Amino acid sequence: MATRSGPRKKSTGRKKSTGRKKTTGRKKSTGRKKSTSSRKSASSRKKSSGGRKTSSGRKKSSSRTTSSGRKKSTGGRKKSGGRKKSGARKTSGGRKYSRGAGNDVEQEMREYKGGKARSGRKGGKVKSRKQAIAIGLSKARRSGKKVPPNPNR
Repeated sequence: MATRSGPRKKSTGRKKSTGRKKTTGRKKSTGRKKSTSSRKSASSRKKSSGGRKTSSGRKKSSSRTTSSGRKKSTGGRKKSGGRKKSGARKTSGGRKYSRGAGNDVEQEMREYKGGKARSGRKGGKVKSRKQAIAIGLSKARRSGKKVPPNPNR
């Protein structure tokens, strides 16, 4: 038995974790089951020209690759380079939200930033910017200003 030279470190009681997971004693399956009873020899097996070829040991990825190793596009959405082109507008100009509605939201945001914005019957503190904006829009709707309907209701 070899002896150690130098001072020995104290054990903290906890095992050091190496980056790898411990594997169980079971082997991983390769995807194809081996049948012992009905195994045919390779020479007597008929080769078919049509149909799928089976992969040897590894799974193919779902995206196609070219001979240079780059992925082919699968007909998804194109990525636009540069500036976004303006499409045809649905409405004939005009505002989606009235100026008064914008003022209501602005007022609510001022209260929120000052820490005085409250919501609901119990008057709980408004904790997010989005919540403050939603309260401002809701107040504008109640007072009859031009605001699109709430998409969540």
